[in-house]
Amino acid sequence: MYTDLHMKPVSRRTLLATLPALLAAAPGNALPNRPKVPGTLRLRARRRKKSGAPTESVLEWPVAKTAIIICDMWDSHHCQLSAQRVALMAPRMNQVVSAARSNGVMIVHSPSDVMKFYEGTAHRQRMRQAPTAKSPFPILNRCPRVPEEEEKFPIDDKAGGCDDPVVTPFSGPPYPWTRQHPAIDVIGFDGVSESGQEIYNFAKQEGIEKIVLMGVHTNICVLNRGFGARQMTRLGFEVVLARDLTDAMYDPRTRPFVSHTRGTELVIEHIETMWCPSIQSEDLTRVLPGSA
Repeated sequence: MYTDLHMKPVSRRTLLATLPALLAAAPGNALPNRPKVPGTLRLRARRRKKSGAPTESVLEWPVAKTAIIICDMWDSHHCQLSAQRVALMAPRMNQVVSAARSNGVMIVHSPSDVMKFYEGTAHRQRMRQAPTAKSPFPILNRCPRVPEEEEKFPIDDKAGGCDDPVVTPFSGPPYPWTRQHPAIDVIGFDGVSESGQEIYNFAKQEGIEKIVLMGVHTNICVLNRGFGARQMTRLGFEVVLARDLTDAMYDPRTRPFVSHTRGTELVIEHIETMWCPSIQSEDLTRVLPGSA
């Protein structure tokens, strides 16, 4: 059963932030959104030239204009090794997201295919209630690789990328995932949506211009989803990828025949070259002294 508050001690600050959303969750009520507070994140951003050489710059993002989107961190997966890596990543991601939330960053949970689990919650309704915003082009549910990208993609994931010793064929639905991984809290003024249009509407309503993407899988959903790196950059958002809180679907038995970790790194380097910079997630856990 889904609950807004997990059965564990919460801080007074978290409780006070959560109560308004819970009290306003009755049908027909407009739900309150997070307060816009001062504070600036300093992000050490890494990009790559087409030659592959990395370059670094410093981005200063106001927390009031920043959202984190957590992509497809499901509770289960048809690929057992993928599910195990997500389970290890989820508690660490929750620590980062909790700190960012406390600093004033908006948190959007986007576990695709499982919106039914969150039906009727304040977090789901919050995203739905934003009025439709006119976009520069139709917002797609999926944004596949462009031809130039397909030619240069650094890993072969045509077979799905599962690295289990024996790969079980999977076509789905039904899917083995039912919700976001329970180690990641959905709380307070957070939102839940799998829709690129809903997230775009909410961002425009709330003055969000900066997007941090984290979650899985780097070569598939993080790039392809309607809220993923390709579409969000095309829509004009400033986007970064949290490179230490992501994982690829890559099987070392396929090209370029490197370790799974190196395969993920290659996809991150591809994103840094073609789509957006990457950052270390620790930069999301604190604001510049004197900015808040």
